[in-house]
Amino acid sequence: MVVNELISKGMTLIEGKEYSNPRLESILVLSQLLNVDKSYIYIHGDKTVEEPVKDKFISIMEKRAEGYPLQYLLNEGEFMGLCFYIEEGVLIPRPDTEILVQFIIDYIKNQDMNVLDIGVGSGAISLSIAEYCPNTRVYGIDIEDIPIKIANLNKEKLKISNADFFQGDLFKALEDHNIDEKFHIIVSNPPYIKTRDIEDLQVEVKDHEPLIALYGGEDGLDFYRKISKGALDYLRHKGMLIYEIGYDQGSQVMDILYKEGFENISILKDYQGHDRIVYGFKG
Repeated sequence: MVVNELISKGMTLIEGKEYSNPRLESILVLSQLLNVDKSYIYIHGDKTVEEPVKDKFISIMEKRAEGYPLQYLLNEGEFMGLCFYIEEGVLIPRPDTEILVQFIIDYIKNQDMNVLDIGVGSGAISLSIAEYCPNTRVYGIDIEDIPIKIANLNKEKLKISNADFFQGDLFKALEDHNIDEKFHIIVSNPPYIKTRDIEDLQVEVKDHEPLIALYGGEDGLDFYRKISKGALDYLRHKGMLIYEIGYDQGSQVMDILYKEGFENISILKDYQGHDRIVYGFKG
């Protein structure tokens, strides 16, 4: 079977799925299996594909047809221009989160700051900040061991030295690892899906991504309350607490920050014009 025929086969397998881009995804999978750039697929459509590669390609595309996320199948995801190793047990980085990270990078500029990232996942937020703000020291914490493992793999992969990861439950992770720091910035993209909304998520999300990283309690706000309350003890004077939020949670998260005494609270929109980021400052 030649390249073009195999691409057509892959497209047929996932055609009509709401979450898929059949041609692009087929090309991405085959280019990775052949260890070539995407342009190779376009130029060498008449090249014969060896049987083991063909079989592996079909197997991957069949899994994709069942709703298995492409990033888990390829074990990689792109974020902020960096390529992250991804596997089951960590959330797949989303483009909307780049708004959060870019805002922090622009805020830091060339200043010497330290940053705490709560809920590191693959390390996408922590390591992107560390990469683009080399004067910054980044601490990442997560309650689960898989995210800590994956974040450290990505730290090594990206050759980043100014970030460290620690396992533990929210701020207790700092105490458990004897980290006595006050932070200029505390950032989190916490679980914020409401109980009633879990079943409405796309198949590839609800059936494959870790629910512990999605479920935010009955109203989706459990972690905003916990983190906002605890953050006051760990932020420097005028330090910033910044969150990614659900599209309909802006006013509620702002209220949580107001009640805890944060000042100059603001909202940033995402590419679709929805509320996506809430941030405020310790008085």
